[in-house]
Amino acid sequence: MRMHSALSALVCAGTALLAACDSAPPPPAAPPAATAAAPADPAVVRLYSQTCRGCHDPMARTGAPATGDREAWAPRLAQGMDVLVEHTIGGYRGMPPMGACMDCGEEDFAALIRYMSGQ
Repeated sequence: MRMHSALSALVCAGTALLAACDSAPPPPAAPPAATAAAPADPAVVRLYSQTCRGCHDPMARTGAPATGDREAWAPRLAQGMDVLVEHTIGGYRGMPPMGACMDCGEEDFAALIRYMSGQ
């Protein structure tokens, strides 16, 4: 009887363990960009997805300031929008000239910077 009792306890513990293993883990926390508000203009979303996201996505880890990371963008924004647009057009450090968006104009770049910086 004692053996049956121990075996029953072991089966119950194993069943509980299997049930715990089968349960789905909690979803990972959303990166800062996912919590940033999407821009109202769908053209900005399209441009960001086609040109900026490759380097500025929070998961890219390229050294570029991540979209939605207000802390990383703060010192850049302090330089002024004209300087940031100029850096984008001419290329800056690892960023290619025109930010790889040959169809973008200064207004597009300013809108993309505002979006990525969380403004």
